[in-house]
Amino acid sequence: MAAQPAGRSFDVIVVGAGIMGSCAAHAAASRGARVLLLEQFDLLHQRGSSHGESRTIRATYPQPHYPPMVRLSRRLWDDAQRDSGYAVLTPTRHVDLGPRDDPAFLASVANGGATVLAPAAADAPRPAWAEAFKVPDGWAAASSELGGVMKATKAVAMFQALAAKMGAVVRDRAEVVDVAARKPGEGTTAIVVKTASGEEFHGGKCIITVGAWTSKLVKAVTGAGLPVQPLHTVICYWKVKPGHERELTTEGGFPTFASYGVPYIYSTPSMEYPGLIKIAMHGGPACDPDGRDWAVGPGEDGLVEPVARWIEEVMPGRVETAGGPVIRQPCMYSMTPDEDFVIDFLGGDEFGRDVVVGAGFSGHGFKMGPAVGRILAEMALDGESGTAAEAGVELRHFSIGRFDGNPTGNARGF
Repeated sequence: MAAQPAGRSFDVIVVGAGIMGSCAAHAAASRGARVLLLEQFDLLHQRGSSHGESRTIRATYPQPHYPPMVRLSRRLWDDAQRDSGYAVLTPTRHVDLGPRDDPAFLASVANGGATVLAPAAADAPRPAWAEAFKVPDGWAAASSELGGVMKATKAVAMFQALAAKMGAVVRDRAEVVDVAARKPGEGTTAIVVKTASGEEFHGGKCIITVGAWTSKLVKAVTGAGLPVQPLHTVICYWKVKPGHERELTTEGGFPTFASYGVPYIYSTPSMEYPGLIKIAMHGGPACDPDGRDWAVGPGEDGLVEPVARWIEEVMPGRVETAGGPVIRQPCMYSMTPDEDFVIDFLGGDEFGRDVVVGAGFSGHGFKMGPAVGRILAEMALDGESGTAAEAGVELRHFSIGRFDGNPTGNARGF
């Protein structure tokens, strides 16, 4: 039997050190597993989907399988902050706005336990932040307690630091080009991971969390791709009009919010850059993660002009739209056809339950990173996730097999 190279054999190898991979590495290492976390670029790089100043957390989802995962993740965010001494999550309220008869809006309110606010004309008390919105006719606003702003890059750094503290080995500039099952007699570990520089690492299990590069890597490994399409998107920061700077801050009690309909708009309070507020549009055009056009030009107007029109209609007098956003930051989504995640074993005769994939987080997964990471780690180490079962998270919604003969997966009418 071939001997394992010293320092290159691990219980779990995690490929991809964004939020999901970093959380998975921490979760596996906290179980006492020998963990290797590999990142193809520099740690905390800005070429993927886990960088930046902020992400939101909310439990208002039209799909009922997400709120349990969000609530689990919220507890795990608190645990990680306590263990690390980092402060990455600022709690706020969350507000959803949308047409009163919109099925997605109504389902989100119900599933997230939100409370619909009385109309502005009604003789009922209203929170101060409600005055910032001019809710369109036929629309409603609903408020929920579970909201907040997460410092994205800092959060990734927190989980990497926690993983390293637990004994995980963290390596960057290590692009993985192949994941293969070891043949009988070649060693005691099940998986060999190869990098572009020619290094080989041996693992009992492997977790793949490479974001926008998922389809490329899985196709290189298995010959079949996953339906995970990278999208180019733009994060916009707009100038708050004079006199309203404090009103729209977390200190002033302003919430995170989302607006249903077309376009779908989301926002965090003024926090990262004093005097600016993040208001952006969900979605974007398809892109190649290895061939993106980093220029900010006319092609991005489709992700900016609809936001400006929405601001003028729904937040008049609060935010300056003339001249466009003050800051535009590129980012990527890894979109599935139904915008549901992929959390599953790679399967097949070669890999079985030895390789787990976490992918397709579709622009709304960051908030659930700690929960996803723990689930992936348990699937790798135990063959199933007890935490998911205890929290009421139904993993069947995230299976790879949902696309077999059904390219739209779990897609719904809203």
